[in-house]
Amino acid sequence: MQFAENDPRHHTQKLKQMLNETAEHSREDVSKISDPKAQALFETTAEVLKGLVKAFDDFEQKREEAWAENPSK
Repeated sequence: MQFAENDPRHHTQKLKQMLNETAEHSREDVSKISDPKAQALFETTAEVLKGLVKAFDDFEQKREEAWAENPSK
């Protein structure tokens, strides 16, 4: 779905794509290296990036109270 450039979703979609691509790359690299600490770092990197993607999804869908139009106080 396309959004106007002044719509935050235009930018969240671009960022989500970049974050997903980086997370996938990080996970692919885990199998290419033998250092367990580096593998853990790369896997953690992927998990953190996927968490950011979820945060952007929640923002777009207004699933969290903080992103709602009129959050309760």
